[in-house]
Amino acid sequence: MIEEEKDMSEEQEAPEEQPAAEEQLAAEEESAAEGESADEEQPAADEEPTEEEPTEEPEAPEAEAEEAAAPSEGDGKAEGEDSTHPPDTLSPKQRRKLSRSRFEGEARPSRSPEERQQERLERRGHEAAARRRWRSRARDRAKGAPSAEPPAPVERARGKPRVRQGVVVSDRADKTITVRIDMQRPHRTYGKIVRTSSTLHAHDESNQAHVGDKVSVVESRPLSRSKRWRLVEVLERAR
Repeated sequence: MIEEEKDMSEEQEAPEEQPAAEEQLAAEEESAAEGESADEEQPAADEEPTEEEPTEEPEAPEAEAEEAAAPSEGDGKAEGEDSTHPPDTLSPKQRRKLSRSRFEGEARPSRSPEERQQERLERRGHEAAARRRWRSRARDRAKGAPSAEPPAPVERARGKPRVRQGVVVSDRADKTITVRIDMQRPHRTYGKIVRTSSTLHAHDESNQAHVGDKVSVVESRPLSRSKRWRLVEVLERAR
């Protein structure tokens, strides 16, 4: 019995010892891994200075010189282009100023305001003469060119003049009669016969119409301020 109890106690102590051994192994492995990582980091630290050994400081002046040369060439091209083809965006005043700045001849002597005004007048006179010559040549060319044929007149059919019949109500004026025109027509809505009348002045060349006569008049050109009609004939004499 005593031996069996000893064996059981040994078996219980054995599992307790196994975790301790495993912890020891894990600690050893971690320490080994840390040592390896430290060894790997040291060469990396040693390699960094080796990469930085070739310094680029001597190349900086050359690069700056190249950059300085490039803009100068571009400026020269731009100036050459401006000298041959001035940009359209410049105003006339700016273009004149640019052309004067590029002038390489001898400078003109200073002039007084009177002399400048005289030069302007002479220049304007020459320009006016040139314009007159150009206009005269243009007129000569226009005269010499065959003139286009005028379009044929369009024949317009004359409308039929209106003719009215009425009764003379006044003949006091010379060669003029006043005629009353009676009209009757059905109402457009109710159909009732509506009677209306209007008066007009007609031209009577021989004074043959008198008050009460039934006459026929025709539309004509304006003969006076109020006359637009002319007597055609007397249809019926007054009784």
